[in-house]
Amino acid sequence: MIAMQYGFTLPADYDMTIIRNRIAEKGHLLDDFPHLRFKAYLYADRHDTRLPGRENLYAPFYLWRDGEGMNEFLGGAGFAALTQSFGWPSIRTWSVWQAELAADLSAATCATRDIIALPPYSTLDACRRAEAAAAHDDMDRGALAAVSAFEPTGWTLLRFRLWPKPRADFAHGDRQAYSVGHVSQPGAVR
Repeated sequence: MIAMQYGFTLPADYDMTIIRNRIAEKGHLLDDFPHLRFKAYLYADRHDTRLPGRENLYAPFYLWRDGEGMNEFLGGAGFAALTQSFGWPSIRTWSVWQAELAADLSAATCATRDIIALPPYSTLDACRRAEAAAAHDDMDRGALAAVSAFEPTGWTLLRFRLWPKPRADFAHGDRQAYSVGHVSQPGAVR
């Protein structure tokens, strides 16, 4: 599996209603996209008291079954239209170590993303086992999705979680919290 995210930092005075409306209008378009495990339509609003952040962001997160689906999406009309509206984003990808998903992710209202530098010469197998345990623990704590992955070019670890409601421990270091506008999950049991 491949985890993927791109993001757009929007001006401080940007009307985030535009993003929420865009998600409401277009979110369903990927509900049955081939090779997609899920897409979380994420945004951060610096004026949101529920999930305060430093910046206004639009930053969708994808979990792909394989590269075929990702390439089909990136080469398709939907992504081309997005780039015409917001610009050409830098796209981050990670090799997935662990992905635990609830049968239905539609109850997700918020997400957290941690990107952590792996120390040089880390024992990757031990890191992978620890991340599998952390993902399982977060699912036990109420997460709807827990994805752990790594990226070997910059040696970073990704921890991505979907949650049904905000938690007090979201405000942590460099963690990015997002609101979820919609989740596309082909084949979801609803």
